Amino acid sequence: MTRIATIPLQRTLTDAVQKAQQRLAQTQLQLNSGKKAKDLADLGSAAVRTLSARSALSMQAAQSAATTRLGTTLSLYEANITAIDTIAGDLRTQLMTAVGTGATPALGSAIESAFSQFRSALNATDGSEPLFAGAQGDAIPFKPATLAETAGTTTQAAFGNDDVRASASIGGGATLTYGVTASELGDGVLAAFRTLAEAGPIGASPSADQAAALKTAIAQLDAALPQVRGLNAANGLRQAQIETLGARAADRAALLEKIVSDNEDADYGQISMDLMQRKTMLEASYSVFGKVAGLSLVAYLR
Repeated sequence: MTRIATIPLQRTLTDAVQKAQQRLAQTQLQLNSGKKAKDLADLGSAAVRTLSARSALSMQAAQSAATTRLGTTLSLYEANITAIDTIAGDLRTQLMTAVGTGATPALGSAIESAFSQFRSALNATDGSEPLFAGAQGDAIPFKPATLAETAGTTTQAAFGNDDVRASASIGGGATLTYGVTASELGDGVLAAFRTLAEAGPIGASPSADQAAALKTAIAQLDAALPQVRGLNAANGLRQAQIETLGARAADRAALLEKIVSDNEDADYGQISMDLMQRKTMLEASYSVFGKVAGLSLVAYLR
């Protein structure tokens, strides 16, 4: 005798429908979140690689931030060293003009103005500490407040910096030593200002001693400018090094982000195909289940 049993078949089809619903829900979740899995555990073997890439990416981000801050500091060095170069160069031109013409009607005020700008550049800060003080964060790198105070002063008395150079990690275990001190940058220019201060107030026409002092100051500026420009060139090399390292860091970060994205981010094209396929499978499961559920022994006996 043949037995007709629809309940086991209905149970089998119910399980199939539930699995199809789960697959469709998982695909919809991927579509909504943009991720392949809801957590790292669901990534399987890719989880370890993803964690490693994320850790390296975090370290790279911290290193990039430090490199950016260092690049800003080096730019501040460049701006102020260039300013001192310009101040000394312009003052030298004015002194040579005065010696050549023998007329100095506005030279005194020009020297005072140049000194004020020179002092401001040496005492520049990065927003919190002096740039040219070395490790002496609370010190005033260049102490004389007026041109007159430079008369008879010494390097030790005029400058408040030490000789410590700052250093920073630039990745790969390498360390970059950088920094410029006020004394090495400004000592030569200070000598010229000291000579001019000791010459006394210069009127419309310099005396013989003052004319000699102007020539001495010109020679002192000639000796100081190569030092200033050499320090600026060395700082420029550090800037170029930081820019190169920054570009390499950006490339590494992009590679690490791609690794993380490949492991975590969903492929929308594939999701669209899966969504259509699983929706079709679920609809087919509903259709078959409906037909089986409609079976009865009465219909069979007919």
